[in-house]
Amino acid sequence: MARSLDGLVLSPVADQAPGQVGTATRFLYREEDGMIRAEYAGGDVVRGYLVGTREGDRLDFRYVQLKTDGATSSGHCVSTVVGLPDGRVRLEETWEWESQEGSGTSVVEQVPADVRGVVRDGLSKVIG
Repeated sequence: MARSLDGLVLSPVADQAPGQVGTATRFLYREEDGMIRAEYAGGDVVRGYLVGTREGDRLDFRYVQLKTDGATSSGHCVSTVVGLPDGRVRLEETWEWESQEGSGTSVVEQVPADVRGVVRDGLSKVIG
């Protein structure tokens, strides 16, 4: 099993469609006793939350977000936690909207340690 996600900051490696999570979005993860949660913000997302479970290297969660245009959206995601050669973590995700049409895959990776503190502080200010 890959290491804990608790306290890690992750970001998508590529932009999704306009109005969606993208490379400017940062996720601050928390993990405890098989439960995961994250707060996220950045780019077209004003604020978002996810909550779910972890079994081994498999995450299963639901997410909800508020976008800059005032629209809300929600969906379901199943992710696989992968350890990278440099020690960082990657999530390989398969997701589906529940509040609108659409589904897809995405990859988010742990933000490198040299910028993590700055990102965490900035994210805390955004999601307060």
